[in-house]
Amino acid sequence: MFSKILIANRGEIACRVIKTAKRMGIKTVAVYSDADRESLHVEMADESVHIGPATAAESYLVAEKIIAACKETGAEAVHPGYGFLSERSSFPEALAKEGIVWIGPNPRAIEAMGDKIESKKFANEAKVSTVPGHLGVIESSEDAVKIAQDIGYPVMIKASAGGGGKGMRIAWNDEEVRDGYTRSKSEAASSFGDDRVFIEKFIENPRHIEIQVLGDKHGNAIYLGERECSIQRRNQKVIEEAPSPLLDEDTRRKMGEQAVALAKAVDYDSAGTVEFVAGQDKSFYFLEMNTRLQVEHPVTEMITGVDLVEQMIRVAYGEKLSLSQADVKLDGWSVESRIYAEDPYRNFLPSIGRLVRYRAPEESSVEGVVVRNDTGVVEGSEISMFYDPMISKLITHAPTREQAIDAMSDALDAYYVDGIQHNVPFLTALMNHPRWRSGDLSTGFIAEEYPDGFAPAEPSEEAYALLGTVALSMGALQRERLDHLTGRLRPHSGAIREDWVVKLDKTYLPIRLAAGYPGHPIEIDVAVKNGPIVAVEADWKPGDLLWSGAVGGKPMTVQVRPVLGGYRLDWQGYSVVAKVMTPRVAELDALMPEKLPPDTSKMLLCPMPGLVVSIAVEEGQEVKAGEQLAIVEAMKMENVLRAERDCTVTAIKAQAGDSLAVDAVIMEFS
Repeated sequence: MFSKILIANRGEIACRVIKTAKRMGIKTVAVYSDADRESLHVEMADESVHIGPATAAESYLVAEKIIAACKETGAEAVHPGYGFLSERSSFPEALAKEGIVWIGPNPRAIEAMGDKIESKKFANEAKVSTVPGHLGVIESSEDAVKIAQDIGYPVMIKASAGGGGKGMRIAWNDEEVRDGYTRSKSEAASSFGDDRVFIEKFIENPRHIEIQVLGDKHGNAIYLGERECSIQRRNQKVIEEAPSPLLDEDTRRKMGEQAVALAKAVDYDSAGTVEFVAGQDKSFYFLEMNTRLQVEHPVTEMITGVDLVEQMIRVAYGEKLSLSQADVKLDGWSVESRIYAEDPYRNFLPSIGRLVRYRAPEESSVEGVVVRNDTGVVEGSEISMFYDPMISKLITHAPTREQAIDAMSDALDAYYVDGIQHNVPFLTALMNHPRWRSGDLSTGFIAEEYPDGFAPAEPSEEAYALLGTVALSMGALQRERLDHLTGRLRPHSGAIREDWVVKLDKTYLPIRLAAGYPGHPIEIDVAVKNGPIVAVEADWKPGDLLWSGAVGGKPMTVQVRPVLGGYRLDWQGYSVVAKVMTPRVAELDALMPEKLPPDTSKMLLCPMPGLVVSIAVEEGQEVKAGEQLAIVEAMKMENVLRAERDCTVTAIKAQAGDSLAVDAVIMEFS
C-alpha cells in the first residue's frame, strides 16, 4: 500500500480524504493557496506545501505545482477530490510521466466520459438511452437559436466541460437562448477554461438520479445503488438522498446494469457516477458520467457501508475489488444537506467573511440513527470569494426515510453559524416541507415551492406557543438572577412572578409560570393563554448558544442569539425575536412607534460581495423594467442585475473591475 499520498484539493473533500488515509495508515500531504494558509485541511495533513496565490488558476489548477509538491514531499500518489484537476486527462498523464500514481480513472475513461459532448456520442454508440439534443460545436447565438428551434422548447444549454451547475441555462424561447448561450460560454470559460457549450432537450418535471459505480484495473465493475439529487437550485444540488423514493427494485437494477455496461465499455477503474434524468413514470435517459468522486458520495457510503475513498486508493494501488455485485446490500436511508455560505433571504446570493461562531451538531450513532458532518472549516475560518461557498455536508442515516429526515431536521436545528449568511434556515424549512417529506420530487421543486424566493415561514399557533415557552424559560431565569443581585435599589421580594408576556416579533403572548423555579437546570410548568399546563425542562444557562430540552414532552433544540432586550430564536425554519416582559411593560411596548428602514428604492445595491464584470448603462440613460444594468461575479457565478422598474440612471458609482462589498451602491435612479 502507498505510504504517502497528496490531496490536490482543499476544503471539506481534502479533509474527507485525509480521514480515510489516516485510518489506512497512509501519511498525507496537503497543498494550499494564500487564502488557505490557515485552513483545516492544512492542519489535518502530516505535511503541507504552499502552491501560490488565492485564485485557483494560479494555484490549485496548476498541474506543475502539484507535481512539484509531490516530488518535494515524496508523495507516491495523488487524490484529486472533485473539481479543479479531477477531470482533466492531461493531469494523470503528466503524473504518470513522473512515476506518480493517479487515484482516479484512467485518462482514456476521463476523455471519453469527462467531456459532455463526447460522452453523449460515446453513449449513443454504446446504445445507452440519451436525451435528444445537438452535440456539435455551436458557432454563434443565432446557430444556438436555430438548433433550439429544431429540438423544440424548452432546451438546456450546458457547458461541455462543466459541472456544479456552472455554465448551465434553461431557455424557453429564442431570446432566452441568445442570452443563455452568451452567459453559458462566459461562465464556462471562466470556470473551466473551455467555452464550448451544447444544447439538449429539457425534460419537464424531471428527477435527477445517479448511479454510483466502482471498477478496478482487472475488469471488474459494480454499482452501489442510486442517489436522488432532484432538490436543486440554479442546477446546483442542495439535498441528496439514497436510495431514491421513486425507484423500485426492477428500475434500480436496469439503471445499475446500464451504468456498469457504460463503465466497462471505457475500462473504468475507480469510483464514478453515471447520471440520469428520470421521468415520473420511471423512464430514464443518460445525462453524463462524472469521472471522479461526487460531492454527495457520503449517502451511498451510509447505505452500503462502503468507504469509497478507501476503494479508490486500493484500486489505484492495483488491488481487485473485494466486493461483487451480490455483496452490495442497501441498508436504511440516508439524507445529505449541503451547508452553503449564501443568503437564503436574498435569493441565495453568496456570502463571504469569517466564521465568528461555528458549532456543528455532534457526530453520533444512537439507536440506529447516525449523524455525520463532513466539513473543512472550524470556528474562525474564513469563507473566501475565490472558491465554492460550501461550508460542509451534513449527513444522517436511519432505518427509514422518515427517520432520516427527522434526524436531519434535529441536526440542522443544532447547526450554529454566525459571521456570515448561510442556508441552514432554508434547509431546515425544506426538511419540514410536506411535499419533500412525501417524496414528490422534481428538479423544479425549489422554483415551484418558492417562486418568490425564500422567507421565514409565519409560525403556527403551536410554534408560537413552543417558542414563547422557550423564551419565557430563559427570560424568567435571567430576570430572577438580576433581581437577586446585591446593591439593587429595590430589594428582591422573594416572590416569583407568575404572569408574563412574551413578545414574538409583533405578537404578544401571555404565559403563566404555574410551578417551579427558573433556575439551572430549568424545570418549570407553564400555561400559554390560559391553556393546559405543560412541563418545561432544559439544561440552558445564560450564554449558551443552544436551548436543548423538552416542552410538554416534545424534544426541541433552539438556536439562541442575544439581541437588545431579548433573543432571536431559530427553530424548524422559523426565526423570531423574543422579548420577555411583565404585563405592564407589554402594554407600554405596544404604544412605541416602529422605526422604519432607510429608503433604497432609487439605488442599485450590490447584492453580495463580488467583482463588477460590466456596467451595461450610462448616466442619463432611460431604462425599462427587466433591462440589464450590470453583471457581478462571485464564487465563480455571474449574476445579472436588472432594472425592477422603468427609470433613468442619474449616477453610476462603480465600474468594471471594482470589488464591492454587500449593499455597496452601484448606481442611482430617478
